[in-house]
Amino acid sequence: MHLRSLRLKTDRLPAHFPFSLPLFHELTLEFTRPVTFFVGENGSGKSTLLEGLAAATGLPTVGGIDIQQDHTLEHARRLGAYLRLSWSKKTRRGFFLRAEDFFNFARRLQQTQQDLQADADYYEETLSGYGLMLAKGVALGQRQALIHRYGENLDANSHGESFLKLFQTRVVPGGLYLLDEPETPLSPLRQLTFLSLLKSMVEHHSQFIIATHSPILMAFPDATILQFDPYPVQEVAYEAVEHVQLTRDFLNNPARFLRHL
Repeated sequence: MHLRSLRLKTDRLPAHFPFSLPLFHELTLEFTRPVTFFVGENGSGKSTLLEGLAAATGLPTVGGIDIQQDHTLEHARRLGAYLRLSWSKKTRRGFFLRAEDFFNFARRLQQTQQDLQADADYYEETLSGYGLMLAKGVALGQRQALIHRYGENLDANSHGESFLKLFQTRVVPGGLYLLDEPETPLSPLRQLTFLSLLKSMVEHHSQFIIATHSPILMAFPDATILQFDPYPVQEVAYEAVEHVQLTRDFLNNPARFLRHL
């Protein structure tokens, strides 16, 4: 375990978003297990809190603009300034990943590989001798390093396969990982694969805080599930999560729900 708790400093809170959300009238959370899930309806504040936590921890953002520079996350920086974190063992390992940032990362990676190949072709046309060997070798070496780590083309795989490959290559032992709806690109089968990866990294002393709507992910053994609505946030059992109950009821009798369409 790395992060033990967070507390919202409530002295002179601003009145504007995100502090206007009911979630942030008063908030204290304890993290007692390696995997914690934030669950709740859209608009409950779980993703907003995760963004603020990312700002407070200073973890890098995978695929997106750095959280300290992203103008769309100004609210997260404001919130992060009011969060007080308690650590068992502070770590700089880890990252913050939103589902939409994954797609940005895949596009940027492909563009970088193309740019490095274009640089190598340009050097071939404009340089000679030792200068050509050195410049071209650097460009192609960087391109090959990216291919070795992430593959020739993430876009050539399914979104689920690409996400899992990114996750496998970026996660290291002993890290803190903040994931916002990682199930978005994953089929049910790929979600089970993701749970297997999660189990492996927990065994290597990593901690995960995950905002999700997926009953499959929530089933991870011995995870803490924090329900964000109704307020205040409270720990709930898997069987008591509304997402789980609704999904089970729908699968048991789809016609009961669909006849009202």
